[in-house]
Amino acid sequence: MSGAFGGSAFGGGAFGGDGGDSFLQQLLGDLLQFMGGAGGDRTELARALAQGVATGGQPEANVDPMERIRFEELARVAELHVTELTGLPVMANGAEVAIRTVGPGAWAWQTVEDWRFLLEAMAGSPTTAGSPTATSPTTASSSLTAMMGAVGGDSGDLMARFMATMGPMLAALQLGSAIGHLAKVTLGPYEVPVPRVADRLMLVPANVSAFAEAWALPLDEVRMWVCLREITMHAVLGRPHVAGRLRDLLVAALRAAAGDAAGLMEQLQHIDPADPEALQRMLGDPEALVGGDPSPERLRATAELSAVTTALAGYVEHVLDLTAARLLGGRGAMAEAWRRRQIERDSPSRTAEVLFGLDLGPAQVDVGTAFVDGVVERAGEGALSRLWASGAMLPTPAEISAPGLWLERTSFEAD
Repeated sequence: MSGAFGGSAFGGGAFGGDGGDSFLQQLLGDLLQFMGGAGGDRTELARALAQGVATGGQPEANVDPMERIRFEELARVAELHVTELTGLPVMANGAEVAIRTVGPGAWAWQTVEDWRFLLEAMAGSPTTAGSPTATSPTTASSSLTAMMGAVGGDSGDLMARFMATMGPMLAALQLGSAIGHLAKVTLGPYEVPVPRVADRLMLVPANVSAFAEAWALPLDEVRMWVCLREITMHAVLGRPHVAGRLRDLLVAALRAAAGDAAGLMEQLQHIDPADPEALQRMLGDPEALVGGDPSPERLRATAELSAVTTALAGYVEHVLDLTAARLLGGRGAMAEAWRRRQIERDSPSRTAEVLFGLDLGPAQVDVGTAFVDGVVERAGEGALSRLWASGAMLPTPAEISAPGLWLERTSFEAD
């Protein structure tokens, strides 16, 4: 979350005071001013921060229409091959794949909208009336204004009350920062495999070109590879039962993490107000913000989520191998470049993964690839169609490392 506290949105004053109570007063004032500019609504706050981080606060130029046309041409070809090899329709309505080319800022804006259900889970709402996590933005703002007069009291107590009141807004800052940093590097909609609302592929040509240039790869081949990857992802995540199951698992993981994050309050109360860097370090660490030692509920939720996303990653790799062999003469250089990119990703670009309890790095992809290869070796390509046939067919944590177990269970359910 370094973007949330290290950028211009809060100004240098938030961490530039003379320490003690003046620091807290400045911090609360800067936060109130920023949230007021976002309209006091946590979705708008997340969107404003996401776009600001993605664009550096600068106006974003429109994408060259020729980029969209070229992606559309390549997507038509990619769609034909993905559909033939997987048997899955890419678009839920049966139409041809729809392409939208955008800049990082527009990608961030739409992603906040598509991931709104995750923000609700992180903020602890919708909740029953009277729940302490159901604080409205207006109430939170009024409470903070009232607390400004109490700065002269115990600083640790003030910070604890501030964080308890501002839980939903902190969630918006976390998610907005995560999405903003992700927008600066993502190639398409499914860098993190979260189901989307819009039935179209949102590609970021500037990031695609940067990836091709960084690894000295032919731009058109990278474009085709991106189309193949994102279309395969969309074909799977567009299936209602798969999307529904993933949404449920993501929400469960986030709610369990929110419960674990209760320990954050105790940490805040022990921070020295005269050491603003300590607060910045803690709030800039996504792992600290989702709690320390995971509870059994969180471990169970993230394990179930990881099993599905790992199988999805392995399946996409399998389809990419088959389609790239047809269209690109193989993908040796492309696969190596992508793998090295995933290894070398910086911490900000991985914040969304950490928030959701995911690991999308090469090691986890290897587990998914081994699972898919094991299914094919034992039962042939046709058995892979079971993976996405229904929610009950999705692999469990025990099965993701034992494809034979998955085949045995699903063979009975398929009958």
